[in-house]
Amino acid sequence: MEMETQPVNPRSVEVCFSPKLFSEIQTKESYIVVLVDILRATTSICAAFENGISSIIPVATLEEAKAMKEKGFLVASEQDGKKLDFADFGNSAFNFTRDAIEGKTLVYCTTNGTRALDIAKKAEKIAMGAFINLAALTGWLIDQDKNVVILCSGWKNKFCLEDTIFAGALAEQLLASKHFATHCDSAAAATDLWSLARPDIPGYIEKAAHRHRLKKLGLDDVIPYSFHIDSTHVVPVYKEGIILDEQTKLKIKS
Repeated sequence: MEMETQPVNPRSVEVCFSPKLFSEIQTKESYIVVLVDILRATTSICAAFENGISSIIPVATLEEAKAMKEKGFLVASEQDGKKLDFADFGNSAFNFTRDAIEGKTLVYCTTNGTRALDIAKKAEKIAMGAFINLAALTGWLIDQDKNVVILCSGWKNKFCLEDTIFAGALAEQLLASKHFATHCDSAAAATDLWSLARPDIPGYIEKAAHRHRLKKLGLDDVIPYSFHIDSTHVVPVYKEGIILDEQTKLKIKS
C-alpha cells in the first residue's frame, strides 16, 4: 500500500479581515495575497477575463480614473455601488459582456477593491479571488508554493460577511490539500463561518449588509452569479501595475 506523501514544510495560510489590518499581518516572507471583494470587484474582474478582456489597469482614486478616461481608455468606476457619470461601466459582473470588452484594456476603480489592492502591493503577486474561480485559484496557489494571505476588502475598512465566507472556503481547500497549514485564528473563524454558510449560501448571505445596500440601489441581480462556485477557470493576477489572466497568459495588445 502506497503512503501518501505530504510536504515536509507546508506553506502558511493567513486571513486578514480588513485592509485596515493588513499592516499587522504575521506573514512576512514569500507570500501571495489573494484579494477578495465578492460584492463585487473581484467577481467582476474574473467575469471580465472570462469574457475575453485583454488586461485591466487598476487605479486607487477617482482622479486617476478620470485622467485615464481623458487619455481614451475604457473605464469602470463606481462609488458606494453607483456607476459614476464619467465611466463607461459600473462594477457589476454583468456589465462586462464579451461584445463590450473582448480584446480590450480596462481601467478599474472601485470603492473597496482597488484601494485594498493598492495596500497589498508589496506582495510578490496579488491574485483575484471569487467563488466563481475557487477551484482554479486553489490549484494555481498550490502550484505557486508560496505562503498565502487572503485579504478581505470589506466595506470601508470594516469586516464583511461575504468576503469572510469566501476566505473560509479558500482556506478550507488549501488546508485540505495538505500543502498548507495555519496557526491563524482569523482563518479558523473564516472556515467556521463558511461551514455555517455552505448548506444555504443565498439564505446566509441575506445577513450581509452590502447585499441589502445593492438591493436598495437595484443592483442585486448579480447576487446569485457571485455565489455560483467554479463557473470559470480564470486566475486574474496583478503584477507591476496590471492585471492579466495567469491561466491563459493573455498579453497586452499593442
